[in-house]
Amino acid sequence: MEERVRTGRCVVALDGPSGSGKSTVSRRLAIALGARYLDTGAMYRAITWAVLRSGIDLADPTSVAKVAGETDLRIGTDPEGYGVTADGTGVEAEIRGPEVTGAVSAVAAVPAVRALLVARQREMIATAGRIVVEGRDIGSVVAPDADLKVYLTASDSARAARRSAEDATDVAATAADLARRDRLDSTRMADPLAQSPGAVVLDTTELGVDEVVTRLRELLTERGVA
Repeated sequence: MEERVRTGRCVVALDGPSGSGKSTVSRRLAIALGARYLDTGAMYRAITWAVLRSGIDLADPTSVAKVAGETDLRIGTDPEGYGVTADGTGVEAEIRGPEVTGAVSAVAAVPAVRALLVARQREMIATAGRIVVEGRDIGSVVAPDADLKVYLTASDSARAARRSAEDATDVAATAADLARRDRLDSTRMADPLAQSPGAVVLDTTELGVDEVVTRLRELLTERGVA
């Protein structure tokens, strides 16, 4: 621990389902810490965009893995403005659209895709020094030795309301889609969404972003790595 304080290394792993506040909290925390930020979900979404563009069958894991391996995926780590490109095309907007959102869980469930991206994520973490990483398997698979592992959660209604406000979609339809993704992400064979051993569980239902970030900074201070 003393060596980490001296070198300034700090890895924060934030996991949780959609709508729990991961992205906003992670970016805000990274800025507060002067750290890098990695959105692993954006990586899976970018690969999904490439898979959809290729026109292959999503139910064909061999073909999906082939596209993933051949896609030139690049993602920035600046919390105040990171970019995502696939084969030289900026896809920041496209990967948040309904087509990618509807297909990303299927692509992310392919073991070969997960192995490829987890290896890439670990490389990025190893060279970042100070970084906040968000996703669904960060504390359990990608960075199990993170200085702080957090599992963010919120009530189903709060999550649906938040995501609906972001996407300007019907709350009921959003709730149904979140339930679908929760089911797929938590039951997939490879690296399912789950609370990591040793993770701090933080319910954000009644908390604002600033309150969550403050709590996380307090936890880091307690560990001597803030």
